[in-house]
Amino acid sequence: MVDLPPAWLRRGVVFVLAAVAAYQIAHWMLHSLSDFLAVVFLAWLFSITVEPAVEMMVRHGLRRGAATGLVMFGLTASAIAFVGVFGTLLVDQLTGLVTSLPTLISDVVDWVNGVLGTQFRAADINDSLRLTPDRIQQLAQDLTPGVFGILSSLVGLVFQALTLMLFAFYMSAEGPQLRNTVSSWFPPRQQRVISTVWEISVEKTGGYVVSRLILAVLSTIFTGIFLYLIGVPYWMPLAIWTGLVSQFIPTLGTYLAIAVPALIALAGQPIDAVWVVLFGTVYQQVENYLFAPRVTAATMQVHPAVAFGAVVVGAKLFGPVGALVSVPVVAATQAVIETYGHRYELVGEVPTTPPDPPPVKARRTWTGRSLWRGRGSGARPAGPPDAPGSPPHG
Repeated sequence: MVDLPPAWLRRGVVFVLAAVAAYQIAHWMLHSLSDFLAVVFLAWLFSITVEPAVEMMVRHGLRRGAATGLVMFGLTASAIAFVGVFGTLLVDQLTGLVTSLPTLISDVVDWVNGVLGTQFRAADINDSLRLTPDRIQQLAQDLTPGVFGILSSLVGLVFQALTLMLFAFYMSAEGPQLRNTVSSWFPPRQQRVISTVWEISVEKTGGYVVSRLILAVLSTIFTGIFLYLIGVPYWMPLAIWTGLVSQFIPTLGTYLAIAVPALIALAGQPIDAVWVVLFGTVYQQVENYLFAPRVTAATMQVHPAVAFGAVVVGAKLFGPVGALVSVPVVAATQAVIETYGHRYELVGEVPTTPPDPPPVKARRTWTGRSLWRGRGSGARPAGPPDAPGSPPHG
């Protein structure tokens, strides 16, 4: 008779095999549904972005579904109008920027070598960036496809846009019903907590995203006007880059945003690069002291270090979509923690400098004791001898 392994070992082996199988299935599903999950995440982000406008219309008596549809119609019409007016110009400037990248890099490297006396080679930089002629040509063809490419890209874009808008509409229009459905899965004591957390996270996160978008639009408009006036080429894509990067990449975004237009200007007229840097510095101060306090007065503020870490982690885990939605997710989490978290007052702060030493009590010397005893007995204490010619004491 063959002895079987103990029951605990058999259960352990079955558990490990089941865990490995579940992990493989989950990994396969996430990989297969990555595009769909990205659309759902973007729809959620879009729904909380339009939430403040929808709530304002609902408070004025409009039904929630109609308010959501009206807001989305307005945004869609604005996007279509922008593409109709500036779409061709934007595509042409993007194509020109991509095709001229090797020349721009060569001009910047030549200027740096001439001013600093360095020996940089533009070919090495192009190779490190993989800006080969074939890749440049492929990028240009992607930006300006043929008729068949335009039709296929348009069909795919329209399908993804309709999917995103459909999910976003239901997430926004039926947000209260969805919240009640989720709350009904919990005991009555926890339903109020779930409802409060839901409302706070949507309100704070939506306000944060809206404030970032408003500041990005303002930055794009003013940067585009300035670059156009001083004659910097490819001013429209550079302005859009500056507006988005400066607002949605914390801390480093401001410097990255203005560095690219400055380098492009440096390839043409070096003095224009100085003007671009000065404009970026001045506009940053105007934004910090004039625009941002008014736009973000009632919204959530996320610490730059926390936001930057969230962007890095989100990009590492989920790519560009993760980087886009990471800061709103952190804003929602921070809103919940600040609502239900409890802070205590500090008992005392640790001094940063050591305290002053206590004063040293003067010791009574023999002369002092003699003086005191002399006063008590009525005798005059001994003093220094009289100077010659001075009247005697007493």
